[in-house]
Amino acid sequence: MIVAIDGPAGAGKSSIARRLAERLGYQFLDTGAMYRAVALAALRQGLGDADAIARLAGELSIDMRHERTILNGEDVSTAIRRPEVSAAVYLAADNVAVRQRLVDLQRQIAGSRDTVTEGRDQGTVAFPQAECKIFLTASPEERARRRLSELVARGEPITLEQVLSQQAERDRRDAARPVGALIKAPDAVEVWTDDLTPEEVVDRLEQIVRERMAQSLAGSKPAPG
Repeated sequence: MIVAIDGPAGAGKSSIARRLAERLGYQFLDTGAMYRAVALAALRQGLGDADAIARLAGELSIDMRHERTILNGEDVSTAIRRPEVSAAVYLAADNVAVRQRLVDLQRQIAGSRDTVTEGRDQGTVAFPQAECKIFLTASPEERARRRLSELVARGEPITLEQVLSQQAERDRRDAARPVGALIKAPDAVEVWTDDLTPEEVVDRLEQIVRERMAQSLAGSKPAPG
């Protein structure tokens, strides 16, 4: 079973999806980390040209192992969260060839195991046939406050106004992307997380998933008689 969770930056997708996967006993796939890994590799090589970055993506080894991001054998789980990578992630996310390469990789990873996957296009592009789709979101102010808390906890000097500005730019890019734009799938359940604790959000998502599981099982049973 595939549980696809999409939503804007700062909605809490990664942490919530990870906890949901733990509850369900599913593997967790952080697709945003994959794009960040490509962006990090491009920054390290000083690449800005779309074709060069596409070629680079085809040569990289990206392994999502035990919820860590392994790039060419190196654990880059911390490095990909740095502000300079966040600012450059569009180099990978807006690149059509890179997206196709990573979507293929995502499908390979999720092909043999029950998976909770999160990103921007999981329910629309990567896994359009997913049995359960959730669109997780929150108000811009709430999303920015959460992101600010994360950055401050890591000792990064930044203000709420700066976070809001960066977030608005990411939202614009996510909505305008030619392939894999952030769009709520027609059959996705929208969940707003303002005023909810992380535990309450996970409870709600688990309820949605188990309802879909029950529906799927009921639909697979032969008709009586």
